[in-house]
Amino acid sequence: MRVVSGIQPTGNLHLGNYLGAIRQWVAMQHKVGSGGEALFFLADLHALTVAIDPRELAANTIEMAATLLAAGIDPDKAVLFNQARVPAHAELCWILNGTARMGWLNRMTQWKDKAGKNREGASVGLFGYPVLQAADVLAYRATHVPVGDDQKQHLELARDIATKFNTDFGVDLFTLPEPYISPAAPRIMSLRDGTAKMSKSDPSEASRIALVDSDDAIAQKLRKAKTDAGELPDTADGLADRPEARNLVTIYAALAETNVAAVLAEHAGRGFGQFKPVLADLAIATLSPIRERLHRLLDDRGAVAAVLERGAERARALAAPTLLAAQRATGLQV
Repeated sequence: MRVVSGIQPTGNLHLGNYLGAIRQWVAMQHKVGSGGEALFFLADLHALTVAIDPRELAANTIEMAATLLAAGIDPDKAVLFNQARVPAHAELCWILNGTARMGWLNRMTQWKDKAGKNREGASVGLFGYPVLQAADVLAYRATHVPVGDDQKQHLELARDIATKFNTDFGVDLFTLPEPYISPAAPRIMSLRDGTAKMSKSDPSEASRIALVDSDDAIAQKLRKAKTDAGELPDTADGLADRPEARNLVTIYAALAETNVAAVLAEHAGRGFGQFKPVLADLAIATLSPIRERLHRLLDDRGAVAAVLERGAERARALAAPTLLAAQRATGLQV
């Protein structure tokens, strides 16, 4: 089993990132078994698809790496690196650009969403980044890729590219990666709008709990989180038309590592004036140790950079045979 996943180093990670992805990564690093690998990378090359501040990107890369370490990623169990330090990602992407088809990329929903009406003004990188995503996983012959609903289409594209390359060049080179969707990975929504996903790009800081938020900030944001006037029901069916209520119960269940039914069994009949303080206490107990470890790590950014470089060295060694085989298949190497 070889698991590969990445995250763009853009701004502070939030509760949704932690519960929906990072905590699953931490679990996966222990599940790959003897002979397997878990590779997690900071997708700094992907960050170049839109306008960036170079100094901010460099700082964000170190800060996000430190956050992943603080949240439980163990560089002795997983390979943690930033994408730009492993040239095989970009080199293989260029080779796969000859296999991918314009029609495939034109159908990518995220391309349509991100480019909007300004497709002519969007970067070539924004259009073609799903090919780089394919290279990210195919370079390591990944068997499993953790994905959310918004990335399933891109993983299917990676499988299509792998199949076409193998067929066109008569090789059995690329593994077809399978999606890994953890049943424990909840979809965490905005604290201001229960129908919108919690996001770093939301202009309202009150919509999300950042992993660097103080205890007071966490409590305040949850206290002010949008809810309705009803009490908590005794079954999940009672949350069906109450998105904000459902979101807070989902957050509680995820933090407590239990399920919605168990939360409702304990708190049914309570109003949010009673439930929110209990939820805040649970969130603070979970997140404050991460924040404290993060602050300690950021006191020595050079040490965090050294962790990334060690991970990149391991990743380069793992990707090299695949890149060489792709070069040979296409006649770039003899």
